[in-house]
Amino acid sequence: MDKTDTIKILDKNFELFLTEEEILNAVKKVAGEIAADYKDEVPIFVGVLNGAFMFVSDFLKNYPYPCEVSFVKLSSYRGLTSTGIVETLLDVPDNIEGRSVIILEDIIDTGRTLQELVHLFSNTNVKNFKIASLFFKSEVYNGEYTIDYFGMKIPDKFIVGYGLDYMEQGRNLKAVYQINQSHMINLVLFGKPGAGKGTQAGYLKEKYNLKHISTGDVFRYNIKNNTKLGQLAKSYMDKGDLVPDEVTISMLKDEVEKNPEASGFIFDGFPRTTAQAEALDNFLDSKDMKIHATIALEAQDEILINRLLERGKSSGRSDDQDEEKIRNRFEEYNQKTAPLKEFYEAQGKFHSVNGIGDIEEITERLSKVIDTLS
Repeated sequence: MDKTDTIKILDKNFELFLTEEEILNAVKKVAGEIAADYKDEVPIFVGVLNGAFMFVSDFLKNYPYPCEVSFVKLSSYRGLTSTGIVETLLDVPDNIEGRSVIILEDIIDTGRTLQELVHLFSNTNVKNFKIASLFFKSEVYNGEYTIDYFGMKIPDKFIVGYGLDYMEQGRNLKAVYQINQSHMINLVLFGKPGAGKGTQAGYLKEKYNLKHISTGDVFRYNIKNNTKLGQLAKSYMDKGDLVPDEVTISMLKDEVEKNPEASGFIFDGFPRTTAQAEALDNFLDSKDMKIHATIALEAQDEILINRLLERGKSSGRSDDQDEEKIRNRFEEYNQKTAPLKEFYEAQGKFHSVNGIGDIEEITERLSKVIDTLS
């Protein structure tokens, strides 16, 4: 299975990225550099499970001097990925006081897990504490801590094999494969209030394995959890100022980076201006990605007004119970969407879909547009 140039794991296609020989050469490089620094003492190597087990095994085979080995285990549960919660399942070893400790990680990208690792050792009296990683995604690393040793720098692509997994599969591959993103689909979904945008986004994300990024949800999460970006956004909002585009883009960037296994993204609520559309294009371009289509769910105002007024009876939302407020929201949508329509039409990416009918019928109309994308 792992001797071919392409493989399929579950619903994803992967292409060969690093051969077994290239990986083992990188392992030897790390082992040699650490051996030169610690040949006169007995360091403790601490592997990070689950991903680093193959790296630790081959590293130890190439380390020529006395040493000890232990493991820690951290788990970021899939259902909580967007919260950044990391749970410690296997704690630090007991005999590390006054010792040199070298963390052995399989891969370092944004540095979120690394923050928790450093925290684990922050209250210990180790002689010194170093970080070694086989793979290092330097272009997305936050730079908070020094990476003392690494086997090789790699681009910001989702990889599997040699201990790294996709949905817990692929860890046993001897080579490393990167996801084939030629079929990635990134969408911007437009629609007036009541057009069913949220409902359709829910169906599309399941059908095409997309991640639905609602700007409103992202803002609420960051503010509720008091993240740095949430604090920054709230500081503007408390003064009655608009949150700068770069703050919103940073939040979206975090969401994209948290979901490397997604086959694409649905952006909902962003962009709202041409400046934001340009900023989104620039960000995606830096990730070797792009918006493939913007789709507007179209419906007659009177139909949507009746739908919203009916919804307001059960939802309790005051803005769904006042026809004048609803019409004002429609007008605001028209004013904001018009220049965006021109922006994406100039790129040949704007599509209009009839948003009236049964949910399944509307999903089918959207799917016909999406299935033509490349």
